[in-house]
Amino acid sequence: MAVPIRTAVAALCAGLAATLLTTAPARAEQDVNSSDRVWSLSAAAHAPRARISLDDTTGTLSLAVSRGGRTVVEPSPVGIVTEQADLSQGLRFLHRKDRLIDERYRTKSGKRLDRRVRMNESRLSFATSAGARLDLVVRASADGVAYRYVLPTGYGDVLGETSAFNLPPDASAWLGTYRADNEGQFVQYTAATAPTGEYSDQALFATDGGYTLLAESDLTGAYSGARLAHDQGTGTYRVKLADDRVRTDGRLATPWRAMVTGDLATVTRSTFTDDLAPASKIADPSWIRPGTVLWTWLAGGRPAGQSLAAQKAYVDYAAERHWPYEAVDAGWYFKADEWDTTDPDWQTNSWMPELVDYARAKGVGIIVWIHQRDLDTAEERAQWLPTLERWGVKGVKIDFMDSEAQPMLQWYDTILKETAAHHLMVNFHGSTIPKGIQRTWPQVMTLEGVAGEEKRTNTAAHLTTLPFTRNVIGSMDFTPGAFQRVGLRPNSDAAETGLAVAYESGLQMFAGSPESYDARPLARAFYDQLPAAWDDTRLLAGQPGQEAVLARRSGDRWFLGGVYAGAARSADVPLTIGPGRWLVETIRDGTDGLVQDRQVVSGGDRLSVDVVTNGGFAGIACPWSPGITTCYR
Repeated sequence: MAVPIRTAVAALCAGLAATLLTTAPARAEQDVNSSDRVWSLSAAAHAPRARISLDDTTGTLSLAVSRGGRTVVEPSPVGIVTEQADLSQGLRFLHRKDRLIDERYRTKSGKRLDRRVRMNESRLSFATSAGARLDLVVRASADGVAYRYVLPTGYGDVLGETSAFNLPPDASAWLGTYRADNEGQFVQYTAATAPTGEYSDQALFATDGGYTLLAESDLTGAYSGARLAHDQGTGTYRVKLADDRVRTDGRLATPWRAMVTGDLATVTRSTFTDDLAPASKIADPSWIRPGTVLWTWLAGGRPAGQSLAAQKAYVDYAAERHWPYEAVDAGWYFKADEWDTTDPDWQTNSWMPELVDYARAKGVGIIVWIHQRDLDTAEERAQWLPTLERWGVKGVKIDFMDSEAQPMLQWYDTILKETAAHHLMVNFHGSTIPKGIQRTWPQVMTLEGVAGEEKRTNTAAHLTTLPFTRNVIGSMDFTPGAFQRVGLRPNSDAAETGLAVAYESGLQMFAGSPESYDARPLARAFYDQLPAAWDDTRLLAGQPGQEAVLARRSGDRWFLGGVYAGAARSADVPLTIGPGRWLVETIRDGTDGLVQDRQVVSGGDRLSVDVVTNGGFAGIACPWSPGITTCYR
């Protein structure tokens, strides 16, 4: 149990009442072995603790993180360099200002809808001998530490950061090679043995102090996206920006460099990157409605994208299943005889208004695919977005940004404002990864940024790593359910069924064909039960690269999704979903297809499920009393 250090009055943003919060504020220390000045910051006695040090000889800053007295991140360089000021050395301390953050907010999607934010913040101000100012803002919560740079005045363009993360060389590491579309495979190394190269900044490490996921938050077009640069043989991962020069104008606050920290269950459940982000910019989000989607690309490909009849058939199927959305992918506005060429008369030639009306009558909303190149100018957006809104389209899947450079991030800033203004939900593909975007812009229901179902090179180990890496930081459009792709995916049918729970997405795009669902009625019925959003999320069992079993609650029901890599086994899962008696209905792989089992167990007992090689399971648990025979509704 955490021991409070002191109780103080939280200084909240304007309009919020002061709130009492038990915290462990920053305090200044003197290093007993040197003249260095040291500050520490944590949210509670057993929470992650940041230790910021200023070397009085060189004027350089470093930041380390520990948890329970054990190392999480070793002392790591902190600093930023601009055209006019080197703010990575020659610094002297000016003053410190502390504040306590206590906020509540509600989301439209994610691991849970209702969020509580409790953080300590210290703003440490420094200056160079020439008078250039740097504010280092550090935040600490129960599940992470983050820092950002604030330059109180303009010092010209940013030329780079000296920021880095020094991990113990023998720390286990799960890393995805950096790609512009963020679709690298996750592979396990140690921090030092990972090959020289660049990695996505969703890197997971296991240290003596627990697990740490490196991440980023509050990234906008005011800055540049980050990746991690590494040299084999060291445990150092340097922050490398997408741009050699970041254009700035006046005051600058960089994105948060975040370290999500705790045991594996804490990291998996964390909303730290959302918590760091600015509050929602949408005053009335009532039009934003998450849900399951019949996605037609892997089901029907190019022919389906250019066929009104095919799309009506998909709408019929979605309506029959009570799935709230159907997604029309590439091709619908292309010339019939020239694939990938936009029909200049699409506004008058398109059959989309007819499809939207047809679907609306059946209670199904339509989501449409659009290439980013067709939205990259103000003139194009003024043509597309109002037209789609007028037609009654519910959302857009925008594809092929493939960049985290500042100009593309500025495009994101614009498209986020404009899709919100036209009441269009958004699914980004070929995109950045979530960096707090879903708190600030809740119409962003999901993003790809993952080696998902479309890939033919995925491994079972990769699938079991995603809940602990990519999906920690926000909704992930993996597109599960492609049962027809037998031989092109590494997992079993039961594991594929469970991915719809193991992976969270505000728009859960089912990638299968109607025929493949009908051939697997147990999976189909399970998908019919999936809710639009989750009230809570818990990790029941897991080890990156080996297994992941997640439970997500909607009302009084817990949905279970388990995915495994390796040999067949009898999975032994602690059912830590609450006290009482529970009816648990699981779907597993049998000799002749999927099999459903039912058992009544007590909360806290262990659930046993037979899992095939590279298999898994799906399930629903509901409160049991005599007479209750199913959790399905």
